[in-house]
Amino acid sequence: MKFTKIATEEQIEQKWVLIDAEGKTFGRMMTEVATILRGKRKVCWTPNIDCGDYVVIINASKAKFNGLGKINNKEYFSHSGYFGSTKSIKMTELLEKNPEKLFKLAARGMLPKTKLGAKMLKKLKIYAGAEHPHTAQLAK
Repeated sequence: MKFTKIATEEQIEQKWVLIDAEGKTFGRMMTEVATILRGKRKVCWTPNIDCGDYVVIINASKAKFNGLGKINNKEYFSHSGYFGSTKSIKMTELLEKNPEKLFKLAARGMLPKTKLGAKMLKKLKIYAGAEHPHTAQLAK
């Protein structure tokens, strides 16, 4: 009888992954990022433990979007909890003003909606340009 080995947090080795978003399709890249953040490509993946790696995305403002209908029509809504406080922003405006938020929202939608998912999302670092302060971690 064979048993599946369950990993513990001490056994998990988290690495840093650098992804250049320039010229890459947004949706396909974000599914890859979500898979890396969850750690599902690792042999030691356990659903109730954070097995994923850290992800650094550079050139976020230069990502490619397929289908003009979605980028022109898609809206993101926010609500503070008070009556009449619903605000919306179009995807094109969000990409111009704050591409980091657009990438965070996409990743958040693909991760678990639990405390573990919030912990995984904190390991995602996004930068609109080519510079980032994580060169020391990526040198390993």
